[in-house]
Amino acid sequence: ENPMFLLLMLFSLIVMGAASSVQADSEILGFAVVSEAPIDKAQVPAKVSINDAVSEMKLLASETILNNLIWKKLEICHAMRLEGYKSPEGFQIVTVHVIDASMLPMSLQSFAGDCLIKKAIEVAPLRD
Repeated sequence: ENPMFLLLMLFSLIVMGAASSVQADSEILGFAVVSEAPIDKAQVPAKVSINDAVSEMKLLASETILNNLIWKKLEICHAMRLEGYKSPEGFQIVTVHVIDASMLPMSLQSFAGDCLIKKAIEVAPLRD
């Protein structure tokens, strides 16, 4: 048994472990549609698509995002392209861009369309 070989094996496992933990912390791309009228802009309920897997989660906005003019005008049905981190509390946003619903992944387009129709029907009676 070569102790140097065992040491090298151990070192390579440590390096692999460190690389995978760094990779886990890298920003991920997501798309979202605001699913409810945002009451607390720091935690906005949304349907979020990450790698085409859709789930309901909270969009967690940092102070920088909260001060963003786009975020201040956020409404139900707004579609967004996000970069950030998934956490047990929700999706921590690093960057956000409001996009047209047609630019959403297919996994979210029908939800966005239904949301806009529902919003139009609820707002329409107020216009008489």
